[in-house]
Amino acid sequence: MDKIKVQIINRSKHQLPAYSTESSAGMDVRANLDAPVVLQPLQRALIPTGLFIALPQGYECQIRPRSGLALKHGISLVNTPGTIDADYRGEIGVILINLSNEPFTVNDGERICQMVITRYSHTTWEQVETLDETERGEGGFGHTGRQ
Repeated sequence: MDKIKVQIINRSKHQLPAYSTESSAGMDVRANLDAPVVLQPLQRALIPTGLFIALPQGYECQIRPRSGLALKHGISLVNTPGTIDADYRGEIGVILINLSNEPFTVNDGERICQMVITRYSHTTWEQVETLDETERGEGGFGHTGRQ
């Protein structure tokens, strides 16, 4: 596992994102709110975190839903995973959506998402006329069936 240093500014009232266990891939991120935000069913809102980061070149930050919020309350992210590029310096905002039938209140300091920092690659395209054959071929969208 890689360990990297990432510069962070914390303008929130809360602790820095942190791993729950030694083997966790994602760090919990908290809402930074002056007042609670009530999400009605199917409503979405941009929730501030008060966090600003400077990633090293070659890394991205992915913002992902928290499984507990999704299962218990139907709360997810509109653009999952959200991507924060290495050259972005603005505040990290999280677009939450309420997919349940009940209103949900987001409170200040609530853990609203997970943050995963990972390496990425840039692609150089090589245009060709045909692709190599595989056993699967063009089969997709359930092609392999249930085993």
